This record gives sequence, C-alpha cells and structure tokens, in this order.
Amino acid sequence: MLPESQQQIQLASRPEGTPTNANFHYKKVNVPQPSEREVLVKTLYLSVDPYMRGRMSDAKSYVEPFQLHEPLMGGAVGEVVESKSEQFQKGDFVVGMLPWQEYSIATEQQVRTIDPNVAPISTHLGILGLTGLTAYFGLLDIGQPKEGETVVVSGAAGAVGSVVGQIAKIKGARVVGIAGSDEKVSYLTETLGFDQGINYKTTDNIYASLKEACPNGIDVYFENVGGEIGDAALSLLNKHARIPVCGAISSYNKTDRDLGPRVQTRLIKSSALMKGFVVNDYNERFKEGATQLGQWLSEGKLSYEETITEGLDNVTDAFLGLFQGKNIGKQLVKIADPTK
Repeated sequence: MLPESQQQIQLASRPEGTPTNANFHYKKVNVPQPSEREVLVKTLYLSVDPYMRGRMSDAKSYVEPFQLHEPLMGGAVGEVVESKSEQFQKGDFVVGMLPWQEYSIATEQQVRTIDPNVAPISTHLGILGLTGLTAYFGLLDIGQPKEGETVVVSGAAGAVGSVVGQIAKIKGARVVGIAGSDEKVSYLTETLGFDQGINYKTTDNIYASLKEACPNGIDVYFENVGGEIGDAALSLLNKHARIPVCGAISSYNKTDRDLGPRVQTRLIKSSALMKGFVVNDYNERFKEGATQLGQWLSEGKLSYEETITEGLDNVTDAFLGLFQGKNIGKQLVKIADPTK
C-alpha cells in the first residue's frame, strides 16, 4: 500500500559561500500518480555530488540551476512500483535523474533499467554510473596515460579520483594520489594500488611533497580540486603533459575571486594540453565506457568504496559533508529498501 504523502527536499535559498541546512526546506507533498508511458519510482538510493553546489547558484553554467522552492534533482536508483509503460514492469530497478523525494514520476526517457545481478544496484550511481564514466573518459580521452608515465590525481579518494587512479594503473602508469587524511592515503596505496599518496592537510609544503613524490615530473594531472594543489601540480609538468580538468572543489564555496598563478606560461613551456570537460560530452560513448568498466570490475581490476548515509532526513548533511571531505569513494544516501 503506497502512502498518500511524502517528504520532498526543496532549495529554500541560494547559498552565499558554503551551503548550510538553512538553504534547504523539507516539504510534505502528495505521492503522484503515473499517466500513460510513465512509471512511479520508489527511491532507494540518492547520489549527492559536488557539482550540485554550482546548480544552487543562478550563475550561467553548463547545466540549468536549481529553482527556488522546487525539489533538487540528482542521480537516483529506484524501484518501479507502478507502471503505465510497456517498457517497464513493476519490480524493475531503474537509474536516472530524479527529485530528492521518496516517490517520483518518470517518463520512459528519464530512467533506464539496471540488472541487479551484475553488481549491487548502488554501483550504478558510482563506479558503473556517471562517476565511473567521468573517470574513464576524462583520463583516457584527454589524459591518455602511457605505460611508465606519472599520473597525479587530486581528490584521489573521492568517487571520481579513486577510479581515475585505478584505470591509470591498468594502463601501466605510476600513480600518485592527493587526499585529505592519513586514512584516505592508506586506502589509496594499500587498497587501490596507488604507488604513493600525499596528505595535503598535514604537509607543510604541497609543492615540495609533490616534487619528491614525482622525481620524473608529471605527465598527466587529473584535476578535481584546483587551488594551491593545482598550482603545485602545474609547476611540475613534463613536456606534452595533459591536464583533464574535471572539478575545482576548493573554489566552489568562495565568495571572492579565485586567484592564483597564471597558467599560460606554464602551458607554453611544457607544450601541455589543459582541457575542461563534463561527462555529458561523451553521451554517445556511454555504452562503450560502461561495458569496459563492467568488464574491469568483474575481472577484479577495479574496486570501489561507498560512504552510505541512511534516511531522507540526512540527505542534506551528506551533501554538506562533501565539502568537508568526510566521504571515501562515492557518497550515497540510502532512502529505502526494495519492496519484498
């Protein structure tokens, strides 16, 4: 028996600087009913991601901002509990972009079915989802690591960075990861097989630590962080280095301009390529990436970690924790168990 009402998380105000719980509002709304060619999806897992901070602002970006007093949207895995579509049956597990609420209406184009027998359903929001695809295409299409080269990954214990480093190892590179705790550094080197890790919070000089860890310079720098860490890495580029720019989380909550050394001279001297990207640039190749990631996972060449918070009431806390570096691997929120 489905409930008549549910909780929905809305954007109450646009944050200035670091978001707080005051920027969100929980509202009681009706559970909707599907129309023709629609399904009603029970949310099982929600993904919270740093890029959502940008959508909380109304500044022009690569994706439309969240609207005030409307639900926030993100990656979700759910279960079809009612279907008026020939493409989906009750009990199907699906993945797509859905509102932050317990039950959602989805059209046939908004979700796709996933096989729970291939891997746990949560992986379709992480290593087998957009997170894994971001790492796959950013590193291999832009970074193009070669055997014996040095690859440096910032935000290395996060959802994307942890996959980037593992793929670089598969390609035969020497991999150095930068993270924010000794626990994370140990995870990188002891579990994921990174060659070396740096705790940027305890080092007195990130440039000196990075130079020591990369005696032969840097051939590929996968950028997730920006700031002083990015400045240090750009100072150690080898000739024809490649820099995929995936994120710059150090600046997401800044209220003033993010100033730093100019990059032009460094790029010219090293003949380096620095290219920003978003995963949707590779829409037409998603099947290729997902197939390869699934194969590596089944062969034991990739491993993953999930930080799972439980309950819709804790979604905002999980999101805010991203900017404090609380998660290892993919940050998810478990909303409910599948229907038995």
